[in-house]
Amino acid sequence: MNKMRMESLDMTAQNIEKIGALFPNCITETVDENGKPKKAINFDILKQMLSGDVIEGSEAYEFTWVGKKAAIVEANKPIRKTLRPCKEDSVNWDTTENLYIEGDNLEVLKLLQESYLGAIKMIYIDPPYNTGSDRFVYPDNFAMSEDEYDSDIGTYDEDGNKVFAENSITDPRFHSKWCSMLYQRVLLARNLLSDSGVMFVSIDENEVSNGKKICEEVFGVSNCVGIISNTNNPKGRSDDKYVATAHEYILVYAKSIEHLTWYGFEPTEEITKRYNKTDSEGRRYREIDLRKTGENDLREDRPNLFYYFYYCEETGEFYPSREDIQKSGYIQIKPQREDGKEGNWRWGLETAEKQIQDLIPKFMPARKVWGIMQKDYLEGRALVKPTSSWTFKDVNSERGTEEFIELGFDKRVFPKPKPLGTIERCVKLCSKENNDIIMDFFSGSGTAAQSVMRLNATDGINRNFIMIQYEEECAEGSDAKKAGFNTICEIGKERIRRAGAKIKEDNPLTTQDLDIGFRVLKLDDTNMNEVYYAAGEYTQDLLSMLESNVKADRTDLDLLFGCLLESGVPLSLPYTSEIIEGCTVHTYNDGDLIACFDKNIPDSVIKTIAKRQPLRAVFRDSSFANSPSKINVGEVFKLLAPDTRVKVI
Repeated sequence: MNKMRMESLDMTAQNIEKIGALFPNCITETVDENGKPKKAINFDILKQMLSGDVIEGSEAYEFTWVGKKAAIVEANKPIRKTLRPCKEDSVNWDTTENLYIEGDNLEVLKLLQESYLGAIKMIYIDPPYNTGSDRFVYPDNFAMSEDEYDSDIGTYDEDGNKVFAENSITDPRFHSKWCSMLYQRVLLARNLLSDSGVMFVSIDENEVSNGKKICEEVFGVSNCVGIISNTNNPKGRSDDKYVATAHEYILVYAKSIEHLTWYGFEPTEEITKRYNKTDSEGRRYREIDLRKTGENDLREDRPNLFYYFYYCEETGEFYPSREDIQKSGYIQIKPQREDGKEGNWRWGLETAEKQIQDLIPKFMPARKVWGIMQKDYLEGRALVKPTSSWTFKDVNSERGTEEFIELGFDKRVFPKPKPLGTIERCVKLCSKENNDIIMDFFSGSGTAAQSVMRLNATDGINRNFIMIQYEEECAEGSDAKKAGFNTICEIGKERIRRAGAKIKEDNPLTTQDLDIGFRVLKLDDTNMNEVYYAAGEYTQDLLSMLESNVKADRTDLDLLFGCLLESGVPLSLPYTSEIIEGCTVHTYNDGDLIACFDKNIPDSVIKTIAKRQPLRAVFRDSSFANSPSKINVGEVFKLLAPDTRVKVI
């Protein structure tokens, strides 16, 4: 029976194992801070393994900044933290599949590495833009101890509360701090994306170049789906000095471009009204020229796309051919350009032969030649590709502030939230399956959550969301504070509550089964007691306090969700709790995990749990009177549930 780690995954060790599987000769050994041996990478050999030439110098094309290596170390470093359930702040706790997580997103992303590895369909983030007044949590001096650094820069206030660090534009490490902040989070976020998943990053001109380079390094240049210019202020910012900026950017990167699931948009009325003809079966279509009209679409450029059509007006006979013949009673039609040169058709000869019923020979009075028109049907029409420039009209949304006000908030409670339509448009492009998970780990006022719920109500797809937001205090005297909101998280949760209720109220017939709930989880220190004293420093009082290895304020639910994180089980699944012979037994998702955290559990209860053959079973050390009892539990499971993984905390 193994002990649970009760800490996040060691990403450095995981990465070393992956490299070792590919290049065993690059694995070496070093010692840790305690002098114990551990695996390491011989980077000189690894570099040579990845090069066809002899590596002598240190020159390379790379994107770097002050603190990059420290940022990688910090991103990979395990933490002893957990997520504690908060049922009182939640909505529809027992039935919802949505999550709202409060805490530093870097630490939360670390904790989710096992439960949501490769499970997220889409990530949208709107991180700080680094304008010189943005604030974000980021310890940028990893050479110092954590206590020294926090004391030096004031990461904690006089009451011990964590605060945000200003990133002043006068700071010589202005860009470096921001790059490290984003880099760490994108590294961890990529792990969570499914193979067909995609990440959208809203950003403005201050850091768009650095943001693009970071995404290229983490995802790879070949996985860039596109960069979108998103107009959010048609008149431009009036306080800009020289050019009134009217747009921001959205960087779009796939986990794997080969596996990317990507959709377009339904054609707008402006497009559908062009389908102004109807065939004999009542299907709407439009006529489009079969010729290619590009500058390089000459006959000599693509000879295989040059051929003739022959049409007899008297009989209606019509067919394509490569033969240049003069046939009595037939009109010869070729792809002739406006400049008189011979061009190409859009279809090859074989396609033209197979789909001849969708082609129409037609005289072109303006050009005084015969041409070929294709029947382009509205039914089955391909979705419209998104362009690289989005306007208010494309997004079909009011300003985000107006949408925020519609929910009964004062606009000064949360400045400049994103428009719902922007995020909905992103979701539409990559998600059309039930249970797709949409994540936003800079969730702010909760726009992304409202977007997901509203889109679900519109198209009937059951997507789920995970919102992550640091519990930033609202400033004293601020409008948010005056309105009764102590933190940004309180604003976000209240927005989701109001938005869900409004969506159901506006669409009562179609939203009966709409999931407008969310489970609230809060980042906290580990559930387990820490040992701070040397053996000689223990007193009788201290020993009595440490009778349990679990902190006194932690509940069964805290322990259950801590076990879910380490076991790699999603946090939004249903569970039940029941009393068996006086012991409380928790069953998660019909047996993905069964846990009992009571003391001195009778053998009969152990056997009852084992007979249910869960995938995982978890107990506390104190669940067993002594070591023989613990050994006996292992034997019971070997007999009744040999495939169950049994662990203790």
